[in-house]
Amino acid sequence: MAKRAKLLNDAVEILHRRFYAGKPARLKNLDEVRANEEIARRIYELRAAAGLTQTQLAGLIGTTASVICRLEDADYEGHSLAMLRRIAGALHQRVEIRFVPIRRSA
Repeated sequence: MAKRAKLLNDAVEILHRRFYAGKPARLKNLDEVRANEEIARRIYELRAAAGLTQTQLAGLIGTTASVICRLEDADYEGHSLAMLRRIAGALHQRVEIRFVPIRRSA
């Protein structure tokens, strides 16, 4: 298992060097994609943990199931703070925003 993990890490490193290292625009895009995916995944996880369907959650916050579907799509880029707060409230959560330092490569 350790050998497989090392191979995977090596492959990720090779891909990073080839496609992202020294390319700030691509790195910025990657960060945005990761953030959108994290938000979408978290909405899905919270909804599923609450045992709600997309339609049920939509009803709780006054929107449609298609909006919830879009919000749970990793490719969606239109997450608004107001909508995230509505979802959080319906799921007995609160939204927390953090600012974290950007890692600078040498």
